[in-house]
Amino acid sequence: MKNVLTIDVEDYFQVAALAESIRPEEWDSIPARVENNVHRLLDLFDRHQVKATHFVLGWIAERFPELIREIQRRGHEIASHGYSHQLIYNQTPEVFERETRDSKALLEDITGEAVRGYRAASYSITRKSLWALDILAEAGFSYDSSIFPVVHDRYGIKGSPEQPHRLRTPQGHELVEFPLSTYRLLGQTLPVAGGGYFRLYPYALSRHFYRSLNRRGTPFVFYLHPWEIDPGQPRVEASWFSRFRHYNHLEDCEQRLDRLLSEFAFEPMYPHLQQRGLFDAQKPVLADYSRPQQAAA
Repeated sequence: MKNVLTIDVEDYFQVAALAESIRPEEWDSIPARVENNVHRLLDLFDRHQVKATHFVLGWIAERFPELIREIQRRGHEIASHGYSHQLIYNQTPEVFERETRDSKALLEDITGEAVRGYRAASYSITRKSLWALDILAEAGFSYDSSIFPVVHDRYGIKGSPEQPHRLRTPQGHELVEFPLSTYRLLGQTLPVAGGGYFRLYPYALSRHFYRSLNRRGTPFVFYLHPWEIDPGQPRVEASWFSRFRHYNHLEDCEQRLDRLLSEFAFEPMYPHLQQRGLFDAQKPVLADYSRPQQAAA
C-alpha cells in the first residue's frame, strides 16, 4: 500500500515551539540551516527511490529559490506552507489571504507549475479559523492537509473525519482534505503522523501504528521538518516543554526515517488523492462546515 510522504520546508528558528524566544523580524539575522538539511533529505529519498510532497514556506522560497528548483528537479511535488509560519487563528483574514496568495504565486513563479496543495503552519486550521478554508478555495488550491482530528493545545478539530475526504467550506466551496493521521487506542485518538510524535514514540511503536493502519486498508500521511534531522542546530532558550517538543530525539530521527522508508511505500499527496478519485465533484462531502452545527461541533 502506498502512503503519503510530506516535508514541511522551514528552518529551526521558525517553529511555533520557539516563537516565545525568536521573533520573525530576527529571522534574517540567523544563519540558515535549511538548505543543507533539505539536500540531506533529498539524497535519502533518492537512495530509497521515493518522492514526497514538500510544503514550502514562502519566506524560505523567497530567499532560496534554487533550493525549490532542486526539489522540483528531483521529481518531488511543491506545495504551499504559507509565507510567515504564523498561527492562522492569530492572523486577520486579510493578512492570511495576502500571505496565502503571495506565497502561492511565488512558488508558481519559481517552478513554472501550478501549486495545488496547502498546509497551515502548526496545523492551525481549527474551528476558530475555518474561514481560512474559503480563502484557500478562492485562491485556487485543490487540496489542504492542515486538519488534525485530535485534541491539542495548538491545533486540532476533534471529531473531524480521519480519512482523506471532500469538505464544504463555511461559504460553500469544496476542497479535498487529507487530515493528519491518527490511531484509535483504548478509546483515545492518538496523533501518529510523524514529526515530534515520530521522535517521541519508540520506532517499534510507530511502526506498529503504521502497519496496523495499512492492514485495515488505511494509508497514512507522514510529515517531517528538515530541522528534525539536524541535531547540531543551535539550542535556543525557551520553556522546558518547548525545548522538549523541539529537541527530543533529534539525534535518532534521520536513522529512524531511513528505516521507515525501507519498510513502507510512499508517494506524494496530489497523485495519491487523484488515484482515490477525490477530485471528482460527485464524491460525497464528509465534512460540511457550511452547516452551523457541524462547524461548531
